[in-house]
Amino acid sequence: MARLDVWLWSVRLFKTRSLATNACKGGHIRVNDAPVKPAQQVRIGDRITWRLPGWTREFEVTQLITKRVGAPVAQTCYIDHSPERPAYLSAPMARRDPGAGRPTKKDRRALDRLRGREF
Repeated sequence: MARLDVWLWSVRLFKTRSLATNACKGGHIRVNDAPVKPAQQVRIGDRITWRLPGWTREFEVTQLITKRVGAPVAQTCYIDHSPERPAYLSAPMARRDPGAGRPTKKDRRALDRLRGREF
């Protein structure tokens, strides 16, 4: 058995263990549809659900590890049952040209209108 936050970090779902711990404490992670604490023990066959803004990811544990490993090895430790990422989350973001400097007041107002934050 392995701690949930350590396993999430080991299989590279989170960049740091503290981020995995905070996600567990914040209620974003569930194991077998039950809220969990970071020290929850993970077993092979458990279904882990991770709620993200606008998207829910689901994983099935196939192998227990406690040390961080390379990405190809990490992907063999779980089966990803997540639905496809919504298109609006993977749409390209508007970017300013490098070296264009700070946006002017007119540019900021145009960006606010584009984002739907008219004042």
